[in-house]
Amino acid sequence: FGASIEQVAHRLSTLQRPGARGIPFFFVRVDQAGTITKRHSATRLQFARFGGACPLWNVHQAFETPGRFLRQLAETPDGVRYLCLARDVSKSGGTYSAPVRRYAIGLGCEVKHAGALVYSDGLDLSAPRAFEPIGISCRICERQHCHQRSVPPLEYRLRVNPDARGILPYEIER
Repeated sequence: FGASIEQVAHRLSTLQRPGARGIPFFFVRVDQAGTITKRHSATRLQFARFGGACPLWNVHQAFETPGRFLRQLAETPDGVRYLCLARDVSKSGGTYSAPVRRYAIGLGCEVKHAGALVYSDGLDLSAPRAFEPIGISCRICERQHCHQRSVPPLEYRLRVNPDARGILPYEIER
């Protein structure tokens, strides 16, 4: 149909006309720095408004596997589970000497709709251990023991023990 992956993913996330609703999808475009540059959601998934998205989300891995769709079963801190798809895309700069811009596209839906997608084939959607815990962004994430946390959360106190060594250089107190 002459449409790019990004165009199709964006369109899928907007098919919510009253009386003719499609599967509620979220769509996100992320640059190589991890910044969300485009977003739309017909789901409950929240996106980071500032800074980067959760580093555990498969959209970041799409840069490592060019030309392939990646699948991920993910669970957000509010307990909602998603089937997440990710793929890299490249955009020409328009001239021979212009740099190519690379992005990752994320598309997904809540697991209750995943059975309608071919991308859920072979995945155990009922196994709790199959779902990777992800957050929104490190600054607002409630997960205390994340091995990929880049910054401390804003809403919690930190405790630093110079005699202990853990995943993080601090402990998060609730």
